[in-house]
Amino acid sequence: QVQLRESGPGLVKPSQTLSLTCTVSGVSITTSNFYWSWIRQPPGKGLEWIGALAYSGSTYNNPTLMSRTSMSGDTSKNQFFLYLSSVTPEDTAMYYCARVSYSGTYYYGMDYWGEGTLVTVSS
Repeated sequence: QVQLRESGPGLVKPSQTLSLTCTVSGVSITTSNFYWSWIRQPPGKGLEWIGALAYSGSTYNNPTLMSRTSMSGDTSKNQFFLYLSSVTPEDTAMYYCARVSYSGTYYYGMDYWGEGTLVTVSS
């Protein structure tokens, strides 16, 4: 049973860094061919992919956000993290973590998602 759960502060002040944790159970984040992604959805808007941490430790970023995005993992706790710096109210969104399954020859998609956590950027 693969499960993901987001956690972190629900309120962040403008100019500060948004920090989130995704705790994974049922599979190791170091398992080959899995990529651990962050996605967000501002109120009333569509989904936006932020980036992903690969099983190897490599990171992949949405170019729109990459200058403000940092991702890392803690294999001992089976967690991965998102840091989004210099936030503004436009960063207010539901933030999700999800698993990407990619074999190297076929992209299976994001097969497991956390339920999401709302982060509000406001002073």
